[in-house]
Amino acid sequence: MCGIVGVTGKDSAVSILSNGLEKLEYRGYDSAGIYVNDQDGHDYLVKEKGRIDDLRKEVGEAVHGSTGIGHTRWATHGEPSVANAHPQVSADGRFYLVHNGVIENFQDLKQTYLSDVTFKSQTDTEVIVQLVDRFVTKENLSTLDAFRKTLSLLGHSSYGFLLMDKENPDTLYVAKNKSPLLIGVGDGFNVVCSDSLAMLDQTKDFLELQDGEIVVVKPNEIKITNQAGESVERKPFHVDIDAAQADKGTYPFYMLKEIDEQPNVMRKLSQVYLNDAGEPVINDDLMTALKAADRLYIVAAGTSYHAGLVGAKLFESLAGVPTEVHVSSEFAYNQPLLSAHPFFIFLTQSGETADSREVLLNVNEQHFPSLTITNVPNSTLSREATYTLLLHAGPEIAVASTKAYTAQIALEAILAKALGVATNQLAADDFDVKQQLALVANGMQALVDEKDTFEKISKDALLNTPNAFYIGRGLDYAVSLETALKLKEISYVQAEGFASGELKHGTIALIEKDTPVIGIITQKNTAGLTRSNLQEVAARGAKTITIVTDNLAKEGDTVILPAVDERLTALLSVVPGQLLAYYTSLNKGLDVDKPRNLAKSVTVE
Repeated sequence: MCGIVGVTGKDSAVSILSNGLEKLEYRGYDSAGIYVNDQDGHDYLVKEKGRIDDLRKEVGEAVHGSTGIGHTRWATHGEPSVANAHPQVSADGRFYLVHNGVIENFQDLKQTYLSDVTFKSQTDTEVIVQLVDRFVTKENLSTLDAFRKTLSLLGHSSYGFLLMDKENPDTLYVAKNKSPLLIGVGDGFNVVCSDSLAMLDQTKDFLELQDGEIVVVKPNEIKITNQAGESVERKPFHVDIDAAQADKGTYPFYMLKEIDEQPNVMRKLSQVYLNDAGEPVINDDLMTALKAADRLYIVAAGTSYHAGLVGAKLFESLAGVPTEVHVSSEFAYNQPLLSAHPFFIFLTQSGETADSREVLLNVNEQHFPSLTITNVPNSTLSREATYTLLLHAGPEIAVASTKAYTAQIALEAILAKALGVATNQLAADDFDVKQQLALVANGMQALVDEKDTFEKISKDALLNTPNAFYIGRGLDYAVSLETALKLKEISYVQAEGFASGELKHGTIALIEKDTPVIGIITQKNTAGLTRSNLQEVAARGAKTITIVTDNLAKEGDTVILPAVDERLTALLSVVPGQLLAYYTSLNKGLDVDKPRNLAKSVTVE
């Protein structure tokens, strides 16, 4: 949940590292640091608590070099501080290390090998850099062999390491297990990063690394070896993304830009996965595997889990296949009884979610087929699943996911339609997914064009409240969970999503005068019931807000959604929730894109 960058062979190393860290700041932003060496006897270590802008101020103009490493941190061991920021340094000042992940046995290693070392940080990372130094100085190992020996002691820990040795200042030592790292291939230089977005302005050609591999990177050389020390040959892949796509442009925050991009994402998915006749175009092998399944298991975390709840309804209603949705961190260590022929679908924006990957490893060991639906090609879950479908949503930088959520639901709808047609389900034959996604795109556009309306609702109802509730039934309940998450994660309002029928079974005790209760009403068979539940909370002083589809609207409703197929209303009803969260955070003066304690890509379990 942190960002790593490195470069060797470019005199502009400082600016490359700083710019790269800025692009990765969404992965962690409580502290940052760089180490650079100019190959001429001068080196510099600069670390600072806070954001990349704070680090830039400390770097100044004197710091320079042609090889360096950098890191932006999301704290796992030790509070945010300069001492705990990376790079961490060996006691003799020779070795410098940045690290993503968690070293599970760092206390045991510390006691076994380093009892005589005075530690300057609370991090597990410092243990690793001190071990490398110990094996070099005490056992006379080369840096590479010391690095390899250190890695052999880490068991099942997760890590992405980038190491520098002051005595070999043009060389980067790289290793990974569970945590993503890429090598960017340049002309006379090479780079390292935990996300290609960090280095797209330097190169678009990258080498993916497998768990357990060790890489030695020099300006004109990249040597990959496996755990046995054998050489590995691998061709780079090309990232076909314009670096400008990851810029905010004229927007004040990425989140607003990404909300506005949702109509185009719907159109893009139609272009990629539907032919001119509106028929899904899905890999034949994937369709064969899906048809053979007697039950689907959707595994995800956070916002992707909420998208899975909607997807389950789509698969059951359009394809007639029983579908379960599971939180990945629970499923990984408490696997339920499975059906005879399960098929697993992993929903993940980044393709690097550690909890989901743990499930996928178990699934692969049991030889079950799997599909990863992700926004990031060549990501870990994409590589390790049997099949992959890409979201084609473009880079999503804001911590609070918006367009990835709606892209996941739209792609689930396309896949459910394809499976239903393949298994002769009448509901799927009658479902014109191309037309409906076009209506969704137009409806989204109408909603995002009404930003002033949502800002006013936010100011009137949410800006000064300590808590809020979103309620609904069926699909509306699933959206209630997501919209509540959006509000709580970026505005810090204690928000919860509830099945509206459950309010009277305890939660209604929390209703006080002016407590905001947002009712989502898009399902005909439960609309009257949800309205009754809203009356119950209104009678106890709640300030009620309604988000209702046009065909179910009544006088006095707050937000009217354009009409689309009931199975896809989640794609529209979530947009007001996204905008309400955005404006509540904005008008509180908070950092919309970088909420406290959170990071974008959750690569620790």
